[in-house]
Amino acid sequence: MNFKAHKKIADILKSYDLKNLTIGVLGGHSALDVCHGARQYGFRTLAVCQKGRAQTYEKYYKSRGGKSAQKGCIDEIIELEKFGDIVKPEIQKRLRARNTIFIHNRYFWVYCDFNKIENDFLVPIFGTREMLKLEERDQPLNQYHLLQKAGIRIPQLFKTPKTIDHLAIVKVNEADRGYERAFFLAESFADFQKKSAGLLLSKKITQKALDKAIIEEFIVGAQINLNFFYSPLSGELELMGTDMRRQTNLDGLLRLPASEQIEILKYLQPSMIETGHVAVTMKESLLEKAFGLGEKFVTAAKKLAPPGIIGPFALQGAVVAEKGKEEFVIFDVSMRIPGSPGTRFTPYSGYLYGESLSCGERIAMEIRQGLKSGKLEKLLT
Repeated sequence: MNFKAHKKIADILKSYDLKNLTIGVLGGHSALDVCHGARQYGFRTLAVCQKGRAQTYEKYYKSRGGKSAQKGCIDEIIELEKFGDIVKPEIQKRLRARNTIFIHNRYFWVYCDFNKIENDFLVPIFGTREMLKLEERDQPLNQYHLLQKAGIRIPQLFKTPKTIDHLAIVKVNEADRGYERAFFLAESFADFQKKSAGLLLSKKITQKALDKAIIEEFIVGAQINLNFFYSPLSGELELMGTDMRRQTNLDGLLRLPASEQIEILKYLQPSMIETGHVAVTMKESLLEKAFGLGEKFVTAAKKLAPPGIIGPFALQGAVVAEKGKEEFVIFDVSMRIPGSPGTRFTPYSGYLYGESLSCGERIAMEIRQGLKSGKLEKLLT
């Protein structure tokens, strides 16, 4: 975000009625989590929805019933032809008129242009604008670079398919949905050629996407996502919760006996499209290691892209057991609110606050504390 745009955001915040803020979010991913949390802390809520995908927010979770019998958590929606229209000046004007602080999520960055969000979206965002593009592996100084600078173990990366010499996972964008990845495993260059040829033939991927594929060592371990929150107000790192992914059709295959899996695999290939999450816990002996990773990441982020992480982020990976030692290997990073509202059903934020908090509640709590302390600008970009 350039200095000129940054100054405009600061000026916009000065024009806001801070006693009448609205928490806004794109209608998808984690919008209900955000809006539920905002309502818990007395903020109005707004979901920006895409035409044909608004019923969840406009009907089923719409606020209703009055103060005595309040139901729902979405006070208002703005419906657009497509999500990317949110950067149009007239839409931004409507958001600013409602004193909106926007909470970015994965949807926001999938459906909108990075440069336009960083420089032209003149609505205060909770969190860091500049770092979100680093989730994309084709960006310079991407998440791999950041993890390596932090001294956090990542899977071995294969520069080309010809260098594959043990089991690898190939991450290539789908043809139909460019934001989703079509994963496949390969143990050698020949195996890579055979499996990629099948995906190309079925038009699940394109050659252009395959040429940009990321090839990582396949990590065999207990998968776990570490969902953190870093507060610039207190300077403290918190573990909000832990979870793992549910993926289709992989989860369905894994529930079947091995004999049936073998038969089914003759007719279809496993895919790993994310469908949801499952709350999981980890033993306490791993907590210090988990916090250590989070602290390293926060420190590295401050150096690479000041002011660094603001609010929620996640380090996603697995725990491997090697030579009698357990170690985290991180293969994905979320530099914003994660997509799982189920992290509140793990005990870690409860150990800190007496009861478990969702990420949406923790964001609203931080904004409320920023208002109370007169330091709201430290949380916004």
